[in-house]
Amino acid sequence: MDITLQQVEYKYSANTPFERLAIQDVDLSIPHGIFMALIGHTGSGKSTILQHLNALLQPTKGRVLIGDRVIDSEKKEKNLKAIRQKVGIVFQFPEHQLFEETVEKDIMFGPMNFGVSEEEAKARAKQLIKDVGLTEDILEKSPFDLSGGQMRRVAIAGVLAMEPEVLVLDEPTAGLDPRGRTEIMDMFYRLHKEKDLSTILVTHSMEDAAKYADEIVIMHKGKVERIADPRTIFSNPVDLLQLGLDVPEVVRFQSMIEEKMNRKIGKTCLTIEELSEALVEIQKRGGFQ
Repeated sequence: MDITLQQVEYKYSANTPFERLAIQDVDLSIPHGIFMALIGHTGSGKSTILQHLNALLQPTKGRVLIGDRVIDSEKKEKNLKAIRQKVGIVFQFPEHQLFEETVEKDIMFGPMNFGVSEEEAKARAKQLIKDVGLTEDILEKSPFDLSGGQMRRVAIAGVLAMEPEVLVLDEPTAGLDPRGRTEIMDMFYRLHKEKDLSTILVTHSMEDAAKYADEIVIMHKGKVERIADPRTIFSNPVDLLQLGLDVPEVVRFQSMIEEKMNRKIGKTCLTIEELSEALVEIQKRGGFQ
């Protein structure tokens, strides 16, 4: 399912003394199957865009095309339930949304609320608990008896139980240590491929944006500043720094090596493996002499 934002503007508390412009003139195309990262400093408009993707917010100007539905600023849309089913959002700390007495019931709640039979909801819970890297015996436990990492995976399974076509991730690794962050992001990428999802990642992690995204969107002061593939985006670290953003550590390390060597390595390397291979090739050609 494709999503398109056309000249979208959103004002919080519109037509009141507290009116605040959050985003403006946003044109953005999200084709089916893409893994897209939204980056930008705090207040740049990332989370506001995120909430337009399943009509939690409706634009104050412009329109949003979500599959065959049109969310227009000119009229208030109703019957948005189908959109919420097709576009699942994993918010920061999703484990805070757990509430049922067992893990199984928590995962089943969403699908059954949308009319799925109890038998089918149970089958989804049984499969999804394995998809998120947990064992089947956890289904009978209280979610509040689990570790923080396990609770987060259960909450993610609950979103996936709706069988969305689009998965929106709002800082999904917040509060996790480096190992936990890698495990969760690898899981999301695997599910992205296996379930043929469109995935939109809102993140402050330049490493995650570089590693997983097909395309990166830079937000700045409520507008789309730039859209490109990760290698193109991170090939201009000075530009990113001027926008208040950082670059992946490997890109910073490459810049330090190039400065020390007084020569360019060539392409911008996005992983330590790429950088190692590039340095080996230079060494073979006697480039360090």
